[in-house]
Amino acid sequence: MWNSVADYVHSLGLDAYVVGGAVRDELLERPVRELDFVVPGVGHAELRVALEPHGKVDDLVVAEQRIGVRLLPRDRDARTLQPSGIEFAPPRIERSTGPGRHDFEIDADPSISLTEDMRRRDFTVNAIARRLETGELLDPLGGRADLERRILRTTSPASFQDDPLRIVRGLRFVSELGFDLDPETEEQMREWAPRIVHVSGERIGGGLASDGMGELSKLLLGGEPAKALRLARDTGVLVRFLPELEPAIGFDQESRYHDLPLDEHLFAVVQAAAAAGAPLRVRLAALLHDAGKPESAWRGRDGRLHFYANPALGKRAHEEIGGELVSAALSRLRYPTRLRAAVRRIVRAHMFEPPRRALAVGARRFLHRHGEEAALDLIAHKDADLRGKRLAESVQAQGELDRLASFRDALERERTSAHRLEHLAVDGADLIELGWTPSPELGSALGQLLQGVIADPELNTRTRLLAEAARLLRRPN
Repeated sequence: MWNSVADYVHSLGLDAYVVGGAVRDELLERPVRELDFVVPGVGHAELRVALEPHGKVDDLVVAEQRIGVRLLPRDRDARTLQPSGIEFAPPRIERSTGPGRHDFEIDADPSISLTEDMRRRDFTVNAIARRLETGELLDPLGGRADLERRILRTTSPASFQDDPLRIVRGLRFVSELGFDLDPETEEQMREWAPRIVHVSGERIGGGLASDGMGELSKLLLGGEPAKALRLARDTGVLVRFLPELEPAIGFDQESRYHDLPLDEHLFAVVQAAAAAGAPLRVRLAALLHDAGKPESAWRGRDGRLHFYANPALGKRAHEEIGGELVSAALSRLRYPTRLRAAVRRIVRAHMFEPPRRALAVGARRFLHRHGEEAALDLIAHKDADLRGKRLAESVQAQGELDRLASFRDALERERTSAHRLEHLAVDGADLIELGWTPSPELGSALGQLLQGVIADPELNTRTRLLAEAARLLRRPN
């Protein structure tokens, strides 16, 4: 029945305005995910009374203050349009009382104008409202002109002071929208960067939003993450939420394979991963994969820096150190355990080399060692890593990329081949029937059978595996 959420809300008889990112994205002709509404001239209680006949109404509470309501429409068609509910709020103003997320006062009053409400928002491009009744735009801060100039500008000099998370959100918009920062906004970002320490880790990384992602995740999943990361570095923001990367800034790798400082290499790899549409775990690994290099570095007899393990000098491999840095950083930013483990796994194993021959056997062994998801993640990361190096445009690099692509094709072909114990044509119970006893030796025997099948899939028949298990059982210790 309803063509859009806006049509449904208009039918409720409220003089409502669509506000925020939905208007911005509509003007940019980008997909609009959810609509939020401000209703001028009414208070919280009046809003509840007006909406309760239409469905379930819940209060929206921030810092123990009611700022609006969420309607879950009784109308099934309307509920399908926005399943999480439709948010309505009276206009309000906010006053910061300290550096923390909850350190502010909120004043929601029917007498507050929509223009005043717009002024409390983060950026001018998000301070545009569209009236449902007439379609007219309210743009008191020049947000539409900033959209046309592709400029990100704060609504006031105190925007970042009021909520330091807006700094990282601004960087996210740089990545998502490709916008540039207004010079004054960039200077404000530099000035207030130290306040990021007051922002909780999950708001930056793991996410308190309905989509489960914080601002860093959205930045990395944008189209221009390298541009945003450079701004984060240049304004001092990056090391505030990722101090693990501070030693990487400007670090000269002194390598014949790299002509970029380490931080620029990391940004280039993230950008290459974004261009390939890699998932978040690969992009996080791209950002952190070489973070262990400064600590692991040692100079060899060739006069160059090296980053592999050197026990004689007490040096560990950079990928081992990097795995520890990943754990520390992503735990602090409250990323989910499974995602942390996946990123750490990529970083720890990212120095692998694809086989030059026997691709099928190599692919099965790689799948056995890493599992399907991690194996393909490692390929995606290696591809981005190669493209982020000095030789990315060289004949040698193209040869490496071609070899990697061939290995990826082999992995795809071998995904259905036996490479795990559960793929064997026999199991532990079959071996017990032969005379094996439940023991570590039985597990070792199954492992040997699997290695034989990985080398030659034609061995994976019940008859041949039972014969081999019987031979192993008879073999002298």
